[in-house]
Amino acid sequence: MSGSTRPLGIGIVGCGNIAESYLSLAPMFRDVEMRLCADIDPAAARARADAFGVRAASVDELLASDEVDIVLNLTIPAAHAEVSRRALQAGRHVFSEKPFVLSLAEGRELATLADARGLRVGSAPDTFLGGAHQRARALIDGGTVGRVTSGSCHVMSIGVEHWHPNPDFFYRRGAGPVLDIGPYYVTNLVQLLGPVAAVTAMSMTPAPDRLISSEPRAGQRIPVETPTTLHAVLEFVSGAVVTLGTSWDVRQHGHASIELYGTEGTLHVPDPNFFGGDLAIGTSEGEPPVAAPGWPDGEAHPFDIVNQQHPDGMKANYRTAGLADMANAIAVDRPHRCSLELALHAVEVMTAILASAERRAFVEIESRCERPVPLGPAAARALMA
Repeated sequence: MSGSTRPLGIGIVGCGNIAESYLSLAPMFRDVEMRLCADIDPAAARARADAFGVRAASVDELLASDEVDIVLNLTIPAAHAEVSRRALQAGRHVFSEKPFVLSLAEGRELATLADARGLRVGSAPDTFLGGAHQRARALIDGGTVGRVTSGSCHVMSIGVEHWHPNPDFFYRRGAGPVLDIGPYYVTNLVQLLGPVAAVTAMSMTPAPDRLISSEPRAGQRIPVETPTTLHAVLEFVSGAVVTLGTSWDVRQHGHASIELYGTEGTLHVPDPNFFGGDLAIGTSEGEPPVAAPGWPDGEAHPFDIVNQQHPDGMKANYRTAGLADMANAIAVDRPHRCSLELALHAVEVMTAILASAERRAFVEIESRCERPVPLGPAAARALMA
């Protein structure tokens, strides 16, 4: 893998909370350069521009600018498809925050448009490129735990209205825990196990509205338009069957993020919302799991190194890795890992979970995708500045 002759220019549309992560972490990568930012609120765009030394613009100006090669779509989920469509129509590649789109039809429309114009589309999450998750992939592919036959995943909390300044959209249709947090889990499961064949699920909505306790809107109530607790079962093409529990109605739990059960052992995979974490293997009932073997020759994966303080401790955060990988892939003409096909498959799985719960029926998954090419330590280092 080699870098491009010049970094590709990035124009951000949507200057909310997540924009700060991309703007602050982009300098770590060699093939991208943040240049413009735009938002429906011009003041938000100016604030990000001033803080990070880029230029504020209107959305129309950004899409027309020759400085922009890739539009980074950080708008709210309901706007993802429309903003990505406009970017493609303007002749720009697109990298979108998750969820990529809110329906299979929207995703297929964008795929057709991108193919017709010879443009790339990519999407978060890129956390599966992290060192812990790529090592998990290598151990599964190497047969360390045998054939994975089943598993369990849990992502549960009391909700986002306690920390996010404007949590409204999290509780609207097109959001909820499956579409907001689910992409990390579903995408990682697909890169580890391959595509999903069918799902079934049940859901509930315990409260019709939520009380904001975060500033600056503490005390306001917001309506809930989507289920906030869902339990699903995913059947993979490989034959593995994995349960997935997602909820914003849980004050405390003791479940692990991801456990995968193989014929020769259990793989304990850390939270896929982050790039690193403790990866462990258990092979004997009654014995505690032990740290998984590291990379050959003691090699370190750069996306496993903690680099950012979070409320619950230091974490490895390399958001922008997927965008940088796509920029490099454009330059050297290879497939990018956070592909449209992978993102669209994940969207179909998640929307199928919602549909299954609503219909109280199994839902077959139409789309298929290839597992992305692994990103080992050397390939990851090649993406970095």
